[in-house]
Amino acid sequence: MQLTEFNQAEKEQKAQALRRCCSAERWVQRMLKAGPFDSKSDLLESARIHWAAMSDDDWLEAFEGHPMIGDMDSLRKKYAASKGLSEREQSGVDQASEATLQALSDCNQRYLARHGFIFIVFATGKSADQMLSLIRQCLEQSTENERKRAAAEQLKITLLRLNQLIDA
Repeated sequence: MQLTEFNQAEKEQKAQALRRCCSAERWVQRMLKAGPFDSKSDLLESARIHWAAMSDDDWLEAFEGHPMIGDMDSLRKKYAASKGLSEREQSGVDQASEATLQALSDCNQRYLARHGFIFIVFATGKSADQMLSLIRQCLEQSTENERKRAAAEQLKITLLRLNQLIDA
């Protein structure tokens, strides 16, 4: 989609496209009000500004829009709308050994139990082993620090998806 197409799209069509980038509804509504955008950099800057204004609840809502790293069944069933995006982002998991996938699954469950939300990481370019190492480190962090770290990772994911949306 070109930026002009995005700017000229119906409100609900734009909202659906934005939700594929980030599922925090308050962020989506703020982005809708911020447009039309003069340039891609204007769109991305607006995304950053509005993400910075989000609350913990908004962050958690955005996190819920992701499958657990490595959970391909969840990816296929629950997240069909952003399936292609998540699959590309998590492509490093595709070549992982069964032991690594099992360890990721176990760590994800422990992470969820400890922090109350799934592990969020900008997975593009990372192998399953790298993500496993990261989640193990994050299991030791405070929930407050993890919420902030995950929110920063969510912004990276959102910006990547917006770039892909406008380049499509």
